[in-house]
Amino acid sequence: MATATKKTASKTTGKSTAHASSSGAGGGSSGSEKSSRSGSTMGMPSFDDLSKMIGKFKMPGIDVSAIVESQRKDLEALAEANRQAYEGIKALAQRRNEILQEALQQWQEAMKDATGPDAMQKNADRAKKAVQKAIENYRELAEMEADSRKKAWKVLQDRFQENLGHLQKMLRPKS
Repeated sequence: MATATKKTASKTTGKSTAHASSSGAGGGSSGSEKSSRSGSTMGMPSFDDLSKMIGKFKMPGIDVSAIVESQRKDLEALAEANRQAYEGIKALAQRRNEILQEALQQWQEAMKDATGPDAMQKNADRAKKAVQKAIENYRELAEMEADSRKKAWKVLQDRFQENLGHLQKMLRPKS
């Protein structure tokens, strides 16, 4: 028993050491070799490769291809949600930059009129307008952020509902 455990441990250690040395810097294999071996640029097998590997193991009553397809759809939904979130953050950052540029332009104009007999009144009016504009801008940015979050979350909710429906269909007693 102890020798079997040692052999298994040494095999596992040997595999992880070999994997670590090939994936580290200067590991000896190029990215194209990894890509051609695994079917993916990230060193992971493609869903087609995975379904072929799992298909070799015949399991009665289990539709392996349906499981693989479901997982593929889950990952696609996750990727789409991430894309939606990224686009939302990108638009939010762009709008924040526009707001900052507008504020700087207004500040420069205010500095031109900083002196004069009615400067106090103009500055008070500008300050009031600036506060109102800041509130409007904050509201706009908050709405953009909420909308972006809602879109990304909707993609995941839709996929969850699809999975739930599929699970309910599988669990129904066959007549």
